[in-house]
Amino acid sequence: MEVVIVPSAQQGSALAAGAIAQLLRTKHDAVLGLATGSTPLGVYDELARLHTDEGLSFAEARGFALDEYVGLPPDHPESYREVLRREIVGRVNFAPGAVRTPDGWASDLPAACADYEQAIVAAGGVDLQLLGIGTDGHIGFNEPSSSLASTTRVKTLTPQTRADNARFFDDDIDAVPEHVLTQGIGTILRARHLVLLAWGENKAAAIAETVEGPIRAMMPASALQLHPHATVIVDDAAASLLQKADYYRYVYDHKPAWQGI
Repeated sequence: MEVVIVPSAQQGSALAAGAIAQLLRTKHDAVLGLATGSTPLGVYDELARLHTDEGLSFAEARGFALDEYVGLPPDHPESYREVLRREIVGRVNFAPGAVRTPDGWASDLPAACADYEQAIVAAGGVDLQLLGIGTDGHIGFNEPSSSLASTTRVKTLTPQTRADNARFFDDDIDAVPEHVLTQGIGTILRARHLVLLAWGENKAAAIAETVEGPIRAMMPASALQLHPHATVIVDDAAASLLQKADYYRYVYDHKPAWQGI
């Protein structure tokens, strides 16, 4: 696991976007794993800028969302299908239908989960998976106690996660759906490169446990320690509880320039 500590979320977002841009320039049909929430918005802004100003093309790329609410209408502004359309898909030149979300509106949700798993496999797997992290350490919507081998499935959100997400629903926790479809931790770990982002002091405890704590189901993001190519990009505030922060800075400052993240 590589830990990259940057002064600001803007710089971290630019670094992650640069890695995605480099991937797309070398593999035009790359498969991207797309996260939602507030954390990756700066990444999507930078990718849209690179598309507009520098011609970065998504024409042959495909994408898979991490998760989707169950039962929220597809055109609801906070459905993840609509969020991704608004924040990235509609701002670049993805081909129609190239980006999929789990089918949270299916009559048979377990079958929809199995179909989503198969679609990822049929696409050749995810090349780069963008991740955020919850204050309780969840990735995707894999809440604490999730199996580290889990695949796409239905999950019940914790009260804390619903409270955290209420800001997207006019601060009305009752408007936040209780259930979601989410890629499992095992699904996420199959991606070839994982890039986890975290900004702010409220993520510091989760980041410290993810990077330096034991691997355990109660801290789902700690599973990234098992991955051969996981990059954790954090600002100074999110890095504030890392015991080896100086070492991580030293390693990043002295890595070969050609290596990237």
